[in-house]
Amino acid sequence: MSMFLDTAKIKVKAGNGGDGMVAFRREKYVPNGGPWGGDGGRGGNVIFVVDEGLRTLMDFRYNRHFKAQSGEKGMTKGMHGRGAEDLIVHVPQGTTVRDAETGKILTDLIENGQKFIVAHGGRGGRGNIRFATPKNPAPEISENGEPGQERELQLELKILADVGLVGFPSVGKSTLLSVITSAKPKIGAYHFTTIVPNLGMVRTQSGESFAVADLPGLIEGASQGVGLGTQFLRHIERTRVILHVIDMSASEGRNPYEDYLAINKELESYNLRLMERPQIIVANKMDMPDSAENLKTFKKKLAENYDEFDELPQIFPISSLTKQGLSMLLDATAELLAKTPEFLLYDESEMEEEAYYGFDEDAPAFDISRDDDAAWVLSGDKLEKLFVMTNFDREEAVMKFARQLRGMGVDEALRARGAKDGDLVRIGNFEFEFVD
Repeated sequence: MSMFLDTAKIKVKAGNGGDGMVAFRREKYVPNGGPWGGDGGRGGNVIFVVDEGLRTLMDFRYNRHFKAQSGEKGMTKGMHGRGAEDLIVHVPQGTTVRDAETGKILTDLIENGQKFIVAHGGRGGRGNIRFATPKNPAPEISENGEPGQERELQLELKILADVGLVGFPSVGKSTLLSVITSAKPKIGAYHFTTIVPNLGMVRTQSGESFAVADLPGLIEGASQGVGLGTQFLRHIERTRVILHVIDMSASEGRNPYEDYLAINKELESYNLRLMERPQIIVANKMDMPDSAENLKTFKKKLAENYDEFDELPQIFPISSLTKQGLSMLLDATAELLAKTPEFLLYDESEMEEEAYYGFDEDAPAFDISRDDDAAWVLSGDKLEKLFVMTNFDREEAVMKFARQLRGMGVDEALRARGAKDGDLVRIGNFEFEFVD
């Protein structure tokens, strides 16, 4: 069974803020001591950190829920609760993090040690020392901690390689990787020997080095899910140069030029921007009897369709088996890499515009709907946040919440919708009667 995993869906939950405390000074000879309840501590963030030692998302196969600790509650003597430690989650280089609900990309993690907060912890609730005023010097009001952010994430691993080897199955990609690098991919005389991407480092005779990825073989219709489908096409996206490996011996009974067109069509169908990457054609298996004649025919057909290309791709005849022509191929690849810039994987429309972790100021403060039992239902991020942070064990806090609802216009809106005195109003599982 393959231990390579390049996609995962997980849930993350940041820690809640600690609750504020209601407390009062009780000192000898100090009558009616003032408020002394401290604030709650901050909840822990969930932070992704790039670890270059990881190669797959296998760690997320069985562990799909990540929850940070909540902050401590406030204490007497005005002491704040301790903030919770952040939850550190290690991910491999090349991990793209996407919000599963909106589809927007949160971050693209490619540098070792790079950090990104995927879920922010809630702030601690205020203790009653914060609510003291000249009119109310001894308030019995405190806040509950703010809920930590909770979200579902889609992770995609796109391996970091400068050069990608593409081509039909059994054209010799794995053999080529094994002779130009120290990688030991599985090699067999049958289709789909390679079922996971293999990565290796190349060092040319002139001293340049670059990473090469051997990707599972493509077949016609791969972009529509045939064969291994698009399962590994995503790994080509980070490469800057494509080595298009072709079996010039036609040992499988296919036409080399038609193979070349078919693979390019699959790359284009998957992502138009893949065709922006420069290609080098690797005419492999030149040690076979018909390869030389087939290469002449291939070059002729390629030249006849020259107008379809901005620049005619370079062609390097090689034999992975006899190691013929490899040094020239590697030098040309290094030279092409040196003048090829990085390609942006995502445009602005795919990225989340702003990482905002509270409620949207432009969104309505609340919504009103009707349940099947005729109860009025109040919802909305701002209203629900106020509700969660209200300590309903304290009468003063309940009255404060009622004033906040009135200030938001909830009473007027309910009245306008036809609410009558005594009607049931519901916020989550909390119910109360409407008073006109």
